[in-house]
Amino acid sequence: MSTHVPVGPVEATEVPRYAGLGTFARLPQIGQVPDYDIAILGVPFDTGTSFRPGARFGPSAVREASRLLRPGYHVELDVTPVREMQVVDAGDVACTPYNIGKAVSQIQSQVRPLLDAAKRVIAIGGDHTIALPMLRAVSEVHGPVALLHFDAHLDTWDTYFEEPITHGTMFRRAFEEGLLLEDKSMHIGIRGPVYDQDDFLRDHEFGFQIIRATDIDSIGVESAIERVRQRLGDTPVYLSVDIDVLDPAFAPGTGTPEMGGLHSRELLRLLRGLDGINIVGADVVEVAPAYDHADVTSLAAATVVFDMMSLMTKSMSAQIASNTALSQVVQ
Repeated sequence: MSTHVPVGPVEATEVPRYAGLGTFARLPQIGQVPDYDIAILGVPFDTGTSFRPGARFGPSAVREASRLLRPGYHVELDVTPVREMQVVDAGDVACTPYNIGKAVSQIQSQVRPLLDAAKRVIAIGGDHTIALPMLRAVSEVHGPVALLHFDAHLDTWDTYFEEPITHGTMFRRAFEEGLLLEDKSMHIGIRGPVYDQDDFLRDHEFGFQIIRATDIDSIGVESAIERVRQRLGDTPVYLSVDIDVLDPAFAPGTGTPEMGGLHSRELLRLLRGLDGINIVGADVVEVAPAYDHADVTSLAAATVVFDMMSLMTKSMSAQIASNTALSQVVQ
C-alpha cells in the first residue's frame, strides 16, 4: 500500500465537474503522485470485435461520463476508496489496431509493470479481447485466478474466421494457457441463442459454471450472490464485465447487444455482493459510444469501475489489517 497520503480527485466545489482534465473521475494522473494502489487504465482496442466496431472509443467516453461520479464515499459498500487508497489514471495503452496478436502482446507488456502483489489495475476497454493480456499479466503476479465473468455471451468459442484470439474466444485461450482456476470460474448473465448446443458442453469442460439471466428471474439476485461467493471462496479473482450483460435498454452503446439482459440495479447489486472477495484485477469492456445516447452506457460503465475501485479498496484494506495483526502476534 502507498505510504503517502492519497491524493484525491479535483474538488467539484473548486472546479466544476464539467471542467478540467478528463481523467477518470478527475483523479490524478499516475505521474502526479509518488506511488499508487489502484490504476485505471484505458485500452482503446477493438480489432477483435465480430459485429459492430467502435469500442476503441470506450475509454475516452467512460472517462467523460465519470465526471458525474462523486467518488469520495460509496454508500452501499461503506468505503471511501479515494481516501483509503491512492487511485490514479494511468492513461491509455498504445497498441496497433492492425494486428491482434501484436496488440495483445503490447497490452500485456504495458499492463505488467503496473502490477505487483499490492497493486491492482482496472482496464477500460476496448473490446473483450483485452481480457486475455490482462489475465496473462495478472497471472504472472498471482498465478491462476478465478474468473468471474459478467456477459451475455460465453466467450469460450474456438476461432472466428480462423483467428484464435478475438472478443469471443479469449477465455478459451486463457483456459488453455492455464491462467484460470477451472473449478472456481463462472459466467453470469448469459443469454440468447448460440451457434451449437455443444457450445455449452465445451464451456463446461473448461470448468465454468453458468448463471443465466433467466436463472436470476427464478432464484433472485441474493441467491445468485450466494452461489458466486461459494464458488469463489477466498481465491484471487479476476472480474470481467462486458457491458452487454445489461439489457440494451440500459446499455444500448455496445457492439453485440442481446435482449433480456440484467437491469442496471441488478448488476450493481450483484457486484456489491462481492464485498470481501479478493479481486486482483478487473476490466469493463465493449462500450461503443457511437451507438449510445445520453451517455447511458458510458455512465453505466463508469459506475461499474467505481464499484470495482471500492471493492478492491475494501479487500486490500482488510488484507493490510490482517497482515498487521499477524505481525503483532509474531512479535
